[in-house]
Formats: sequence, structure tokens, C-alpha cells
Amino acid sequence: MLVPENDIARVADAHERLLGAIAGLTDADVRQVSLLPTWSVGHVLTHLARNADSHVRRVRAAGRGEVVDQYPGGNAARDAEIEIGSGRPAAQIIEDVRQTALAVDEAWKHVTHGGWLGRTRDASGLERPLFELPSRRWQEVEVHLVDLGIGVTHRDWSDDFVLQWLPRTREHMWEKSPPQTRGLTFDSPADELAWFYGRLQGDDYPALPPWG
Repeated sequence: MLVPENDIARVADAHERLLGAIAGLTDADVRQVSLLPTWSVGHVLTHLARNADSHVRRVRAAGRGEVVDQYPGGNAARDAEIEIGSGRPAAQIIEDVRQTALAVDEAWKHVTHGGWLGRTRDASGLERPLFELPSRRWQEVEVHLVDLGIGVTHRDWSDDFVLQWLPRTREHMWEKSPPQTRGLTFDSPADELAWFYGRLQGDDYPALPPWG
């Protein structure tokens, strides 16, 4: 079945948890440094909003039989939007995240069964079928919710998220991993996934090439 119903439900749940986690953030909070180098909490949230826009954009284009860039103007234009948006008051940033998340959830409701076969293009230039996008949005929200550094950690990821994403992330990163990392052991599968994402660091865990 091509309709990714489970992933759509997972994204809706992730959106709800994201919005609950950020509801009380203040202007001072969004200026705080996130867990991502050089990015504030406001940068991460603005990125999540613009990523949501990119999903809606590609859904609408696929419905017209078109393939459009994930970010018009490429990554440079995306980064510029994030930089500008990160300086807004907390209330504006939170509302942006809320409205764009709702727009994603709504856009997927109107994709026809056959429409999920439409082609889309990622920022990297890779083309993929539309039905893969909900799982990628799910990953985006779960990982960046941790990156905010506001109390949610990778140990809060659900067993379902780790079960779904650890095997494919391990496969994706395997060829990039230095030989000395092949025998590493982890306290939990969530720790291993966080390490592959570059979100678990320490003397016991050698650095990996950037995830992406």
C-alpha cells in the first residue's frame, strides 16, 4: 500500500510533542545556544518551519505533476531565511512552527492514492517518491526536538522511532564509518542511533563524518 498512513500518524504525534515542548519558550529562551554548533534555539525552530514549508511545496508540485526544488534558491537561500527568521520574538517563531506543522498535516490529507507516486526532489538533488516524505519529516522533527536542548533527549525517542530508523541509518552511515568504529557497543539502541546522527559524543565514541 503506497499511502504512508503510519508515517503520517507518526508525524502528527511528533508535531504535537514538539509544539507542547516549545509552548512556553520566551524571547530569552529562543536566543539560547542550541545543541547544534552556531545555531540558537530560534535557528533550529525556524529551520523546522522552513522544512515544513518544503514538504507542502513538494506535495503541491507533485499534485501538478511537477518536480520542484526543496528550497527555492538552494541551501544558500534556505540558510539566509533561517538566519533572518531566528531573530524574531519567541511568540512569532512558535506560531510559525505551529502553522507550518499544521499545513504539512493538512497537505498530506489531500494527496490522492496514486498521487503518492509523484516525484519530489531533496535539497541534495536526489529525487524520491512522495510517499517517502512523511518518514523523513518524522525523522527531522524527532532529531531537531533533541537539538533544541530544552529537556528532550535522544533517550526520549520512542522504541518505534529507533526501530524504524536505526537499521537504515546504520546502513547509510556504514561506508562512512572508520574501521575502528565497527566494534563499538552501546548502552541502548537509542544511543547508537544518536551516535550515527552525531548527537552522542565522548571519548568512547569517535566522531563520524556529518550525517545527511
